[in-house]
Amino acid sequence: MYVSFDQLAPTARIWIYQASRPLAGPETVALLPNLARFSEEWTSHGRSLLASAEVLHQHFLVIGLDEEVAGASGCSIDASVRFVAQLEQQLGVQLLDKSRLAFMQDGEIYLVKHNEIKAAVAGGTIGPDTFYFDNTVATKGELDASWPRPAGQTWLARYFA
Repeated sequence: MYVSFDQLAPTARIWIYQASRPLAGPETVALLPNLARFSEEWTSHGRSLLASAEVLHQHFLVIGLDEEVAGASGCSIDASVRFVAQLEQQLGVQLLDKSRLAFMQDGEIYLVKHNEIKAAVAGGTIGPDTFYFDNTVATKGELDASWPRPAGQTWLARYFA
């Protein structure tokens, strides 16, 4: 069952997929019916799931699931990953690649390869106050409260010691 993303409970489980480039406005608008259809049709062992999906900051596809209604099974999670892979093909963008981290400075989002973090910190591109999108947040409540947040308040703090 589809529900508006902002209506998901704070305890709803989320998965964040980061795009390798910004999604243009027309791309996002064209994508919305697909997201709603996926959310409406997503099931686990034949049971409908209360789900939603949204594109945030032009870079992130976020899928949310209210597990108090019904939880995701391995098969349903696999179905969501297949859906995301289809979107990659449709949009010509990478969404499943985890090799880059996303930061925001002056309202602009930029990506840094994981193996280039030390150099970016040393060069001043990333500082403890640079906003970092921690895509491992697990719930809608965490997403709303602390995504993005200053890099110095995340696991990246070790680079600023």
